Amino acid sequence: MTHFIHYFYLSFISLLLLACNGNGQTSTQKDAKLSLNPPKGQAVAAFAEGCFWCSEHIFEAVVGVKEVVSGYAGGSTINPTYDKVNTETTGHAETVLVYYDPQIISYKELLNVFFASHDPTTKDQQGPDRGSSYRSVLFYQTAAEKEIAMQAIKEISSSQRFTNPLVTELQQLKAFYKAENYHQDYIKHDTGNPYVKNVSLPRFEKFKKTYKGKLKS
Repeated sequence: MTHFIHYFYLSFISLLLLACNGNGQTSTQKDAKLSLNPPKGQAVAAFAEGCFWCSEHIFEAVVGVKEVVSGYAGGSTINPTYDKVNTETTGHAETVLVYYDPQIISYKELLNVFFASHDPTTKDQQGPDRGSSYRSVLFYQTAAEKEIAMQAIKEISSSQRFTNPLVTELQQLKAFYKAENYHQDYIKHDTGNPYVKNVSLPRFEKFKKTYKGKLKS
């Protein structure tokens, strides 16, 4: 029994280490809501596909993407914090807001990035992360974007690209709240984090082998 308890303890600690978390930091958010009006010559789109550390790193590698911000969307809580979102009571999902040049990359192509960079068939889960805050969501702002997203979901569902059916939600982007500063460009600042080494970077390498579009050198 002693060996079993020891094994269980080590397994539990390993799961804690392999989680998209903020290293125990606590925070408060005030006026974290970002404008959805992009700078001149740019457009914005939002995607939820699991840990935003991974998503931010992936989208930033794509040609035509200018900037990516980690944050929260899809819920009802105003100025949510990471701690509150992780209680799975806010309705928010970890989300990235992507600023891009529509003359270089289209919203439709960003959908290709989205579907190439995560598993859209696992409900409320992505890798070791579980909960509604890690669900797969395609956000749209206009009727045109909604139509493009619906068509993409339909095409991928009928292509049998994935063994299991898609569980990706389609939701209007009503608000986006920027996450705490320590979450921004997290992978660049903490490559030694066990989660980054064992989950984020392998996911990025897998994306690079799967995605057929242009990546920054």
